[in-house]
Amino acid sequence: MDSKALMNRKTALGAALVAASPLLFPGRVRAQGTAAVADTFVILLKGLYQPVVHGPNLGLSTVDLSDGSYSTTKIYPVSGTPGNTNPNKAIGDFYAQFTGDLCAYHIPGGSFAMRFTFVDDKIVFVDDGQGGQYLRGTLELTILEATGVYRPFAGGHNQMVDNLHLLASGAADEFCYCNISRP
Repeated sequence: MDSKALMNRKTALGAALVAASPLLFPGRVRAQGTAAVADTFVILLKGLYQPVVHGPNLGLSTVDLSDGSYSTTKIYPVSGTPGNTNPNKAIGDFYAQFTGDLCAYHIPGGSFAMRFTFVDDKIVFVDDGQGGQYLRGTLELTILEATGVYRPFAGGHNQMVDNLHLLASGAADEFCYCNISRP
């Protein structure tokens, strides 16, 4: 694919194609009465996307998860999030627009709304040998708003390293690290 097709990937697949390197900012949780979050943390988006019909109200004004434009997959802990640290147990839900540039995260302690702001020119598509392909690359997002213990992250950044498997069936199977930091 040419670079213009790669840049249009955001429009075609939306916010579902994201992740960040867990090695860049390994954030830690600090206990201060209620759980506080370090300046950075890392989560993993993993699993098949499912359409959202009646989405939850996460207390975010930027996204309407019931408008029919979102799909969802699970979020797993990597480093620095409050609550469960078992990497094999989902801690929340990720919501992405396949035809837009918004996404939302709901994890222990609060929620986020984000917008894609940059698609790395190093994004590549790799044939999977079975009629599908992998999308691999880095994306940048801005945190538009946040709730709960994550309020200080509003205006912050999310660097994502994605390895999305676009199956021949049309389904999307995500494996994406999200490195989230305060402003």
